[in-house]
Amino acid sequence: MKNIFAFLFCALFVCAQTTDSKNSTLQRESSQTATKKVLVIGASGNIASIVIDILAKREDIELTLFLRDIGRLKNSREAVKNCKLIESDVFNYEELKAAIKGQDIVYGNLSGDLGPMAKNIVKAMEETQVNRLIFICSVGIYDTPLKPVLAPYRQAADIIEGSKLDYTILRPTWFIDTDEVDYELTQKGQAEKGSVVSKKSVATFITKIIENPQLYIRQSIGINKPKS
Repeated sequence: MKNIFAFLFCALFVCAQTTDSKNSTLQRESSQTATKKVLVIGASGNIASIVIDILAKREDIELTLFLRDIGRLKNSREAVKNCKLIESDVFNYEELKAAIKGQDIVYGNLSGDLGPMAKNIVKAMEETQVNRLIFICSVGIYDTPLKPVLAPYRQAADIIEGSKLDYTILRPTWFIDTDEVDYELTQKGQAEKGSVVSKKSVATFITKIIENPQLYIRQSIGINKPKS
């Protein structure tokens, strides 16, 4: 009788372990295949347009494109037919906040007065509890002395790094139009490498982070073409 009870106990234990394992696998698969809502701020940018072309084909990505002038969008109408388009400005805080609300990932591809722009984005994300941010800055923003032209990029980086967001800051070298994906990465504090990087390489790296948002959290990443 004792042997029978022992056998039944072992069988139930194995069954429970198997069920837990299957449930964990299903949860992981579900999290990987769930639709991601991605907001692209500055959607008319050169890098952003490549990212949009890549992601717009994906059924598991829901894109919202935020830009000042929809007429400047570089993507074809066919490419963005399933995207939500918002014609607005980062300095219109209420419209920015409304666009950010409910997103899973925010990707900022901006130029100009980047400090105040980053401040608005960070504030809106914190208020709407959207945590994942990918933001394009520039190579050289941690140099001393800092070149004046890079001051807006450094200001934006400081604001983002001072936030509680799960950010990834990208610091690409000079862009080239070569149709290639060839890049290497450096961390903040490491010597920056190379002089150029293809737009396609940067866009591909951004899509990698969007597909795997747990990567490079709270990191400032330099990106360049090897041996350039």
